[in-house]
Amino acid sequence: MNEKELKKQLKKAADYPASKADGVDEEFSRELADQDDLEAQARANAADERQKKQNQS
Repeated sequence: MNEKELKKQLKKAADYPASKADGVDEEFSRELADQDDLEAQARANAADERQKKQNQS
């Protein structure tokens, strides 16, 4: 993932509403998140998107 994609995913992660949880009982607070947390969430979101695209094929 290049820097531009990472920044896009970080923004997406920061804007992700808590109401769209996927059923995983895990608390996430953007206020308490550090850079590593945001990057991890961005990677997870990117992986989810890749999986969705693969499943549509």
